[in-house]
Amino acid sequence: MSGDRPIRATARLQFHKDFPLDAAVPLVPYFRRLGISHVYASPILKARPGSTHGYDIVDPDRINPELGGEEALSRLVAALRAEGMGLILDIVPNHMGVGGADNGWWLDVLEWGRRSPFAEFFDIDWDPPDPGLHDKLLAPFLGAPYGTALEAGDLTFNFEAHSGKFYVAYYEHRFPIAPRTYADILSATEEPALEGLAQTFRALGTGGSRDAARAAAGLALDLLARHAATTEGGAQIAAVTAAHDAKTAEGRARLHALLEQQHYRLAWWRAATDEINWRRFFDITSLGGLQVERPRVFDATHATILRLYADGLIDGVRVDHVDGLADPRGYCRKLRRRLAALEPTRPADAPAGPALLVIEKILAPNERLRRDWLVDGTTGYDFMDAVAAVLHDPAGAEPLTDLWHAHTGRPRDFAEEAKDARRHILRYNLASELNGTSAALRRIASRDLATRDFTLTAIRRALTEVLVHFPAYRSYVGAAGRSEEDERLLARAMAGARRTVRATERPLLELLDAWLGGDTPRTLPTTLRRERWRTAIRFQQLSAPVAAKSVEDTAFYRYGRLISRNEVGSEPSHLALTPAAFHAGNRERARHFPRQILATATHDHKRGEDARIRLAVLSELPEEWSAALTRWTRLNAPLKKEIEGEPAPDSTDELMLYQSLVGAWPMELDPADDAGVNTLIERLSKWQEKALREGKRRSDWAAPNEAYEAACQDFLRAILAPDRVSRLRDDIAGFVNRLAPAGALNGLSQLVLRCTAPGIPDLYQGTEFWDLSLVDPDNRRPVDFAARLAALEAGTPPADLLPHWRDGRVKAAILHRALDLRARHAPVFTGGEYLPLETDGPLAAHVLAFARRAGDAACIAVATRLSARLPGTDTAPQVAPDAWAGTDLVLPDTLAGQSFRDTLTGEAFAASGRLPLSALLRRLPVALLEPA
Repeated sequence: MSGDRPIRATARLQFHKDFPLDAAVPLVPYFRRLGISHVYASPILKARPGSTHGYDIVDPDRINPELGGEEALSRLVAALRAEGMGLILDIVPNHMGVGGADNGWWLDVLEWGRRSPFAEFFDIDWDPPDPGLHDKLLAPFLGAPYGTALEAGDLTFNFEAHSGKFYVAYYEHRFPIAPRTYADILSATEEPALEGLAQTFRALGTGGSRDAARAAAGLALDLLARHAATTEGGAQIAAVTAAHDAKTAEGRARLHALLEQQHYRLAWWRAATDEINWRRFFDITSLGGLQVERPRVFDATHATILRLYADGLIDGVRVDHVDGLADPRGYCRKLRRRLAALEPTRPADAPAGPALLVIEKILAPNERLRRDWLVDGTTGYDFMDAVAAVLHDPAGAEPLTDLWHAHTGRPRDFAEEAKDARRHILRYNLASELNGTSAALRRIASRDLATRDFTLTAIRRALTEVLVHFPAYRSYVGAAGRSEEDERLLARAMAGARRTVRATERPLLELLDAWLGGDTPRTLPTTLRRERWRTAIRFQQLSAPVAAKSVEDTAFYRYGRLISRNEVGSEPSHLALTPAAFHAGNRERARHFPRQILATATHDHKRGEDARIRLAVLSELPEEWSAALTRWTRLNAPLKKEIEGEPAPDSTDELMLYQSLVGAWPMELDPADDAGVNTLIERLSKWQEKALREGKRRSDWAAPNEAYEAACQDFLRAILAPDRVSRLRDDIAGFVNRLAPAGALNGLSQLVLRCTAPGIPDLYQGTEFWDLSLVDPDNRRPVDFAARLAALEAGTPPADLLPHWRDGRVKAAILHRALDLRARHAPVFTGGEYLPLETDGPLAAHVLAFARRAGDAACIAVATRLSARLPGTDTAPQVAPDAWAGTDLVLPDTLAGQSFRDTLTGEAFAASGRLPLSALLRRLPVALLEPA
């Protein structure tokens, strides 16, 4: 099948060894019938063995064999083409998997150091503040201090017969030995037969070009392998290996002396926090940062991706963590040009039109995606934030804040919590990155007599405060300097820093402002201008992980006013969004990014789309929530243990646990179902462990507080124990039942808004039914696609399924009809005008509506909001039709003359300037109108 196949809707699938590419092939007809136009795949290039996510790529030249390799990819694409569908691929330009024994580029750098042709691939500081690491990279992969690991014999010396190479092994890690040090190895036993080989390797250290040295080493290694293949030679090499056995004092000394000569320094994993001299993905040492801004690195890492696009196997890409790159704008523009240049080469049966190019980018409040990047938009976190916020009640902000503060004593303001978290991250998680950036700024200061007296310590203090107050993930200073938006970001950061730095160091902030991409004197030599630019880039590549680690991975687990707003891309201090602001965002997206992805669930979300939007109901019922918390905390106080003089769990962790419990409680779970409750407990216990460690208050990933964690786990099990006299299970289930109908109604409204707003709706795997998942790995559990297929094949109208709303089929049925509407009216939704619609009457504030129009065709979406106090929602996700009496949808003159039909119910509505909501929302809480 060939021709135009516009991207109407995507379905995100997480591939791994237990769900390989071939597993998706039989699902393709289902997705096509559902209304999906493109499968949206997690990374599929060769990743670390057993990877559950694919973001730890170790070989970008191959399709992951654990997923079936390129043959399986071809089978999947053939199935997609047969159904008129396409494939979008998640790509990872920022980093790749390092450590271990499976990344050839990384191993080559360990073996050859700066002379490796891959040394420029990784973002390594070969001249860090620690002189002991000059021309070396820190290798913090040991589970114990280096001396302890060495003495324990955990570092083993090995010889690989087929390659002639020596290496040190540490469990799954392989550390190659530099060929220039082989002479010392071969001389260890004073075996005359090995002395000639030793001389050959000794000559490698006499200079020459890199290529010449590698060629000579290749010949020498071949000779060594040939010698080792003989009986006598094999015995000699075995003796050499034994001479470096760390289990003997002499062997240990020999091995240590050899390791000291390598291009790396083995270290305990904890040393990475303070001394690592290469960029990582956040603080994850198994993911090394790439310098994709270098042409050779871009070409090497994107060759397979671009080939797949040229061959028609993929139709677009999602770029992971674009803010980690040195130059996101330059990267995106280059990728767009390369993709566009390949369009004429694609097969005739490949979808026509430009490739989809979306980026994972978290936008701060009031930040806008820059239009000159030539991307189609973000991956949808900003929409996920907006659509959730418009379904929260702003009236709940103050009472919920009071409630949180009264119970926990934690800050009322999320910004205060986030700033404390930033300081924590800079002190304990990204200290080495802070030190490296500070050292780079200190070098700039030393170039000028007027600034050379500013010390490294003072610069680090001032830089810390700039990062603490930075209002977005990062700025985008390039060789041309700052844009107006960059100036605003830096100005806000500097203003905040001035309030918290020492008065004596305020002048230093002005210098930092200039050095980080501000005004650069034209008289400054080119080398110094380039140094400032590189330092500004380094600062930007630090501010992004500081923001991510401190906000999403720390403060979100410390601040729990309402955790439905503690979501990737959201700002917890902004509880709600007005309909007017929601409409404004949609109109802006329609103008500038009509092909942006619209997400409400992802593989990275903190909680599932329906758990999140169920918790939103608490913003409407703060008094009832307060009463429940007071009751539960009183009843459960005797179940707490005292750990280190403090209750376990403390009030912060206890209140966040109750919210997670209420949000994740399955729709059909009977509190008397012990097996079902135990399954929920196991899910929550995994969430709880992660939450406690991410919060970094009483426990931490680096140093788990096992006693506190165990007490919290015991508390979780105790409050849900079946023999509780208080019957708390029933109380919690009863409160969930109070929220669940309005929460489900929110879920249906969220679904309709996602399927009709400007952009491309994305379906995260399995969320056709209710998604009450928690953070990963809970949101990556296997999906029962058979049940979803059966629901689709049954074809039951949504209104007939509403009485059975708890099983989730009504959600799937509305999704199917909404996507079908998009397909039948593609011009309306792919590029149509966005028209906010007014409502009039006593319940006008409880409806959100808009039209999409292209030419004479128009479709209308109507969604109920803030329904928890309205009649009917105590038992079902629908407002009683009579309650809508007197409230109408008001159509503009351009639409008033048209007749409409609700695609969800089949009901027709005659042309009129006012459509009564008592008729529109008589059978469902949402409506999708199309031309009759």
